[in-house]
Amino acid sequence: MTDKKYFVHESSYVDDGVEIGEGTKIWHFSHIQGGAKIGKNCVFGQNVNVGNNVVIGNYCKIQNNVSIYEGVELQDYVFCGPSMVFTNISEPRCEFPQRGAEFYKRTLVGYGASIGANATIVCGHDIGRFAFIAAGAVVTKNVPDYALMAGVPAKRVGWMSRHGAKLGQPDSDGIMVCPKSGWKYKEVEKDLLRCLDWAEDKAVSGE
Repeated sequence: MTDKKYFVHESSYVDDGVEIGEGTKIWHFSHIQGGAKIGKNCVFGQNVNVGNNVVIGNYCKIQNNVSIYEGVELQDYVFCGPSMVFTNISEPRCEFPQRGAEFYKRTLVGYGASIGANATIVCGHDIGRFAFIAAGAVVTKNVPDYALMAGVPAKRVGWMSRHGAKLGQPDSDGIMVCPKSGWKYKEVEKDLLRCLDWAEDKAVSGE
């Protein structure tokens, strides 16, 4: 219909009962299943599947060949790289199927997080705000805010700033500076990084 404020390519399918925000674009050969809620100004590439009742925030970018299964929730500004994989059942058996939301483990991807191409997120684990999952990594545990995760299984190999730059070694006061923005970061306790130039984080860090 011409009054829609979002775009769906003619080769894609949107089931009944779906909510799609203004400015969102859904490109070729994609399928949005019933009950899904998608925010505004998102972009879905080719061959994306969004499962029943999935919640996706605003300004998310989902690249080609990604399936977002029921039980997964993306907050605002999440990036999902090409062919990355979500799951929602930890011990699948075809002979003994587990169908229905009561079997699905929840996965929450926090605000501003990025997931690289071909990474796999094992269900039941949360990914923190602004975390960065490297290409090909396999996430098998909760990921802290700002963590740079790589490997199989994924381990934290550093910190990433909100602006998408790897943070270097801390100075004598424990401060790390983002080379893109100049914002300062500090590990306030083990595996807990906070931005000292962002009010929301400063309240937690006590700075």
